[in-house]
Amino acid sequence: MRNPTKILLIAAALLLLFSCGQRKKRQAEEPEPVRAFPTVEIPSIYTEAEDILAYRTEHYWDAYFAGTGKTDTSLVLGVPKLEVEQALANYIGMLDYVPLDKAQYGMQKMFLNLESAQRRDTSNHVYLAITDMVSKYLYDPNSPLRNEDYYQPFVAAMSQSDLTPDNIKAAYGYQAFVTGLNRRGTVAADFAGRSLDGKNFTLHGIKADYTLLFFSNPGCHACKEIIENLISMPNLDGMIESGKLAVVNIYIDEDLEAWKQYEYNYPRNWYNGYNPGQTIRNEQLYDVRAIPSLYLLDKDKKVIFKDAPVEKVLPFIENLK
Repeated sequence: MRNPTKILLIAAALLLLFSCGQRKKRQAEEPEPVRAFPTVEIPSIYTEAEDILAYRTEHYWDAYFAGTGKTDTSLVLGVPKLEVEQALANYIGMLDYVPLDKAQYGMQKMFLNLESAQRRDTSNHVYLAITDMVSKYLYDPNSPLRNEDYYQPFVAAMSQSDLTPDNIKAAYGYQAFVTGLNRRGTVAADFAGRSLDGKNFTLHGIKADYTLLFFSNPGCHACKEIIENLISMPNLDGMIESGKLAVVNIYIDEDLEAWKQYEYNYPRNWYNGYNPGQTIRNEQLYDVRAIPSLYLLDKDKKVIFKDAPVEKVLPFIENLK
């Protein structure tokens, strides 16, 4: 005869096991908690706008990287990926309003916070997600926010970090090298140009308060748009004539016949030429990753804008006095 008490005990045990299993299943199926990208709390001792901006730049990522997250690829440390991307875009815009050394320090600190977050929980995907985002926004030639001066300290750290896969470290090391060329505030590398009629000139030999260095190709649609935007500026010819601005339009590739046939499309008061011997590419004087590419230099040929989006360079020229 079966023992009723024993049967009840077995049933209770089975029920307990089942309920525990159900709880574990529900826990496993529960979505990762979602949070908003955190804002920076400014200590009350900071009252001046410049100090507040500097503090926000330095500490922008602190609270975010202190968060946690697992494997949900739509979230990065619990924040929706698109929201993190928007936060990064906002941060890049903020860096334009602080000195370059502070902007670069902010990027260095961002990377250190990122490393700490990944080491704290190696199961999350934050390192891969954020490094991909930063590369896309700051280094992709098609990004309207690209800025190699901001990217350089970040990618230099990536090339040395043990969190970066060994098979791509060399690529990041190369990026760290080329983003160090012609940094903002340094004297741009000199090079030779030759016009269609055989006249030679050098970048450093051109005298002007500002020099727009324009790497272009014949038939390039985006180049044509830049040319049209420039010649539509009502004060451009006056600035060129007075020595306020020089436009140096350089072809750096091999097909000279194509360039010669197209050269008549360029304004006659520009320095239009090709680079003899292709020294710009062969000696890595500039890292021209995509055409068109714009640099703006001051009277000493120091870099003001480096391979900058047209949306930044042209308004600056329009507002020259």
